[in-house]
Amino acid sequence: MTLSVTNTLTGEREEFESHGDEVLLYVCGLTVSDHAHLGHARLWMHADLMHRWLDYEGYDVRHVENFTDVNEKIAARIGENDLGDDEASVAEHFVGDVIRDMRGLNLKRAEVYPRVSEHVPEIIDLIQTLVDRGHAYESNGSVYFDVSTFDDYGKLSNQKLEELESRASSDERSEKRNPTDFALWKAGAVDPKTAAEHRNPDLEPLHEPCGETWESPWGEGRPGWHIECSAMSMTHLGDTLDIHVGGRDLVFPHHENEIAQSEAATGQQFARYWLHVGLLQTEGDKMSSSLGNFFTVGDALDEFGADVIRTFYLSTAYGSEQTYSEETIAEAEERWERLERAYEAAVDAADSPDARTKVEATDLRETVPATRENFREAMNDDFNVREAMAELLGLAGAVNRHVADADHYDYRALRRAIEAFEDLGGEVFGLSFGDAGEGGDVSVAEDLVQLVLDVREAEREAGNYERADDLRDDLTALGVDVEDGPDGATFRFE
Repeated sequence: MTLSVTNTLTGEREEFESHGDEVLLYVCGLTVSDHAHLGHARLWMHADLMHRWLDYEGYDVRHVENFTDVNEKIAARIGENDLGDDEASVAEHFVGDVIRDMRGLNLKRAEVYPRVSEHVPEIIDLIQTLVDRGHAYESNGSVYFDVSTFDDYGKLSNQKLEELESRASSDERSEKRNPTDFALWKAGAVDPKTAAEHRNPDLEPLHEPCGETWESPWGEGRPGWHIECSAMSMTHLGDTLDIHVGGRDLVFPHHENEIAQSEAATGQQFARYWLHVGLLQTEGDKMSSSLGNFFTVGDALDEFGADVIRTFYLSTAYGSEQTYSEETIAEAEERWERLERAYEAAVDAADSPDARTKVEATDLRETVPATRENFREAMNDDFNVREAMAELLGLAGAVNRHVADADHYDYRALRRAIEAFEDLGGEVFGLSFGDAGEGGDVSVAEDLVQLVLDVREAEREAGNYERADDLRDDLTALGVDVEDGPDGATFRFE
């Protein structure tokens, strides 16, 4: 069975066709204005699973995922706590957090993680192309895309332009030609009133325009939100993407506008397959920073670990919404433990004196190839991770039955089962079979790290800052992420 995907652009299930062995995969990344939460991580996780499966099937995946580091929400946090005194510093702080979270979740690295601030020249060039081709216009130092010039506007979200215009608010800015036109370039810096909408009310208000600005043919200003992804994706992947992944809440207006501006500029199809990840729900609402109902990725990693979190996401296909609760995370914990125990049982049995060459466990021997075949069929069925996980759990059951019932073990069957766990559960699902125990007792390791941190603190108190920095660098080299805070240093194993 070849891979088929549900393409938002057509609303149909389609057979995936690539141009040769290369797949160009773009993921709409995070606006780095706060700590990432589990809703963000759900998108990362499913994009990671798509990347892993395409890799497993033999494709050369060129995966690009952006950081939006220019945004009024970021500028609104200038001067807050220790985040920094300018937009770039605030963004840099949260970019570091996101990278640690991604590594903590065992995500495959993208080819590049482009940032808006690095691609302003490309953004300006793209806007100029749209102006030159009559698809955009300058107004009071800002530049807007004229949606009336793009006949296919609304094709992704299945909305008609006249209906969108009738729903537009009455207070649309007078400098637009049409109420549905959107900004490609915004004149000046972030207005203090705009920043106040996103600023902690307990903080001192910002009285002056804030945020980074750049010179452009239309005057000093900042990029609009939508143009960023078009410029970054085309810079690194070319005019036409194979797969564009994003959250379902971005279909309109963000992705609709990406299509309009990109195709108007190049005359080429922007993305052939649009895959949208359903939202993570909690108590009936989507998990979001603005609603305050979120669980940060860092806290979740500390409490549950990467394998439980990944197993949680594997319970629901990417296109469906998912609910986070104590019950659903507890179910994921139980499923991961079942898989881990079965893997360890298979390893222990295969490495024991009771593993024999001429013992044949029919059930296990038949289950392993069936698991591989059914797993592949499930993943090629629009990345159906729920059904694929069911196959791994079925393999766990077959291993447990054999180990529990046999006086002597079928070494060949166990070896094939171990390889299936490592290939499908490890390589494809990103679960860490066999990692536990390789480094000894975790509690002992934690005690040793804490001991080093105590020594480091003593060195700092004595004024030996260079020695303290060396100790931190040594811990980092060993895979221990140390973060200093007001209550002392905390650490996490990467």
